Amino acid sequence: MQKKVFDVFIFFLCFWSLAGVFGVEVKSVSVTEGDSVTLPVKLTQIQENEEIEWKFEDILIADINRKDNNITYYNNAADGRFRDRLKLDTQSGSLTIMNTTTKHTGLYKVTRDHWTSVNNTFSLTIYAHLAAPVINRDCSSSVQYCSVLCSVVNVSAVSLSWYKGNSLLSSISVFNLSISLSLPLEVEYQDKNTYSCVVYNPISNQTTDLNISTLCQPCPEHTHRFGVIEAVIRLVLSALVGVAAVALLIYDIRSRHFHLRRRVQTSASNTD
Repeated sequence: MQKKVFDVFIFFLCFWSLAGVFGVEVKSVSVTEGDSVTLPVKLTQIQENEEIEWKFEDILIADINRKDNNITYYNNAADGRFRDRLKLDTQSGSLTIMNTTTKHTGLYKVTRDHWTSVNNTFSLTIYAHLAAPVINRDCSSSVQYCSVLCSVVNVSAVSLSWYKGNSLLSSISVFNLSISLSLPLEVEYQDKNTYSCVVYNPISNQTTDLNISTLCQPCPEHTHRFGVIEAVIRLVLSALVGVAAVALLIYDIRSRHFHLRRRVQTSASNTD
């Protein structure tokens, strides 16, 4: 399942590099919320009297000043989102962000005195944990097929897809917004194929299988509807039978009355 997910959604990549402004290489890194991530600096050792600064979206969040032998974390910077979450390596200058959240997604840049090396800019993406999608019966749709709805809530940068075995049937994606997604599917009641609903981002996925025999039971609304229709049909049939009975009774009465009149007339004629 993991392989087919990433084959379908290949334009999402976990790690990639691209050329930035002025020839600075921007390395993209992705992790799941709650994980720690280290943004590495390729230094064997920080030189004496040297200062290294780390910025998030051009906001200073940490620095090392070897001249004063001092490390500073700016806990109030960037709305305090990095408070007690940063750790600087005093030897290499690498920055570690602990217990990450989606608010830590963004562009990070490290600068060093008289440093012209590349690989000093990082695009970090923190993906939220994915919950397994939920499959519910949709009783407002077709009564000829089993209609189901696969849903996920409060998601961003994910795709939601239906699979029949290993074949993709349908898919829907969302990128920057945090919304809820739903994807419908109709199957025959006696269908013996395997269906699954998958939600995935570039680094993880969650799958829920469709159990047709369990989920595809008659809907209460449909059962009630069929009961009402059956009752109406029975009432109409009863009314028709009643009308027919009355018509036969009237016909029988008229016929008897007609024959009685004929007998009386015949008797009167014979008397004369």
